[in-house]
Amino acid sequence: MNILETPIEYLKGVGPVRGELLRKELQIFTFKDLLYDFPFRYEDRTIIYKIRELDPSMTYVQVIGKVENMETLGKGRSMRLHVYINDGSGRLELIWFQGLKWAKQLFKSGVTYLIYGKLNYFNGILSIPHPEVEIYDPANEDDIKTLYPVYSSTEKLKSHGLGSKGISKLVKTLLPMLEGHLEETLDELVINEMKLIALSKALSQIHFPPDQFSLQNARLRLKFEELFYAQLSVLYLKHQRKSFSHGHSFQRVGKYFNEFYQHYLPFSLTTAQKRVIREIRADLRGPRQMNRLLQGDVGSGKTLVALMTMLIALDNDYQTCLMAPTEILAQQHYQTFRKMLSGMDIEIRLLTGSTRPSERQEILDGLLENKVQILIGTHALIEEQVQFANLGLVVIDEQHRFGVEQRARLWGKNDIPPHILVMTATPIPRTLAMTLYGDLDSSVIDEMPPGRKPVK
Repeated sequence: MNILETPIEYLKGVGPVRGELLRKELQIFTFKDLLYDFPFRYEDRTIIYKIRELDPSMTYVQVIGKVENMETLGKGRSMRLHVYINDGSGRLELIWFQGLKWAKQLFKSGVTYLIYGKLNYFNGILSIPHPEVEIYDPANEDDIKTLYPVYSSTEKLKSHGLGSKGISKLVKTLLPMLEGHLEETLDELVINEMKLIALSKALSQIHFPPDQFSLQNARLRLKFEELFYAQLSVLYLKHQRKSFSHGHSFQRVGKYFNEFYQHYLPFSLTTAQKRVIREIRADLRGPRQMNRLLQGDVGSGKTLVALMTMLIALDNDYQTCLMAPTEILAQQHYQTFRKMLSGMDIEIRLLTGSTRPSERQEILDGLLENKVQILIGTHALIEEQVQFANLGLVVIDEQHRFGVEQRARLWGKNDIPPHILVMTATPIPRTLAMTLYGDLDSSVIDEMPPGRKPVK
């Protein structure tokens, strides 16, 4: 097995409990997911200031110094700890309003500490409330004077030691394990022509850049690669569409569509929805695979159009699935579909990374036996184990979270590729749409249902 596909719980410092949290909170399932969980910003810690250089106009600063003295002031809830450090050039006050006992234990006499935090100026005195503190080691100064990564986290993760700092430690553990395992993905000619750095170096420096120049080079390499392969994928899909002489032809509109339209439609269709359904119907009746982008504001009724398209697939004896970018959105779609189709005899199932193994196997068996008609889920739907008896239509919610590569992988679910309907609520500029969705035809719902207002 490729080391990048190793389940995240097998990384030192993770384990079963933290692994489950990383899966649920950040969608980190494997070593590769952690590797590509990039920092969302960086703190500039490239400078260690002398205390005398500090100025009220500064925000976050880094200094070193030894403890001169400490004192506890106030009583009860107003009690606070004041620690005074000196670096030979001046004196700086550090303040704790909480965790006083813990903070006292951080400091020992004669030890030099590295301090980082937000500078505060009050009553003519500079101080740093609740700073980050660690023992200063001059031998590690190159590692200290750097851009410090900040990672997305959640309260649940923080309660298990996986705040930004905890995630950073996991990445530091992971990177040495991957040495020699990260294959270069671009041809040497492309790398030299575009003056790019190696992929392994880019992935290391996107997490721990020693300076701004290194960060810019890492970003350039990764952004170039993403766009490069997106363009190749679009060209590949265009070629595939032209090469396929046929796709599934949905000739019938039968009991599922008509029963829903007559008895369960929650509100009258707008003119725009009717126009889009006609465009989709024309695609589905034709001899080629449909690849259509459906754009519309939140609340414009895209999901209803998608559901009615899925019912047409059922009327022609095909299975259909909907992929959402997150488990929460998949759950919402599942509940919406269950509610809207509650009076109809249709088997709808939900498959995500959190689905219990026993239930997952039941769903997989149901797909192969053609018992599951509508499957809703996340990226779990494109795993190799998920096989359909007769997949005819795939609906993808928020395409930009999946990309053309994942869409291409869906084609492998059947000998004849399923029809593809992509929904996005994001208004896409024409030039960007041509880049991301160059292989797709486009439909726009430009009218809101009665009583609904556009989301501002």
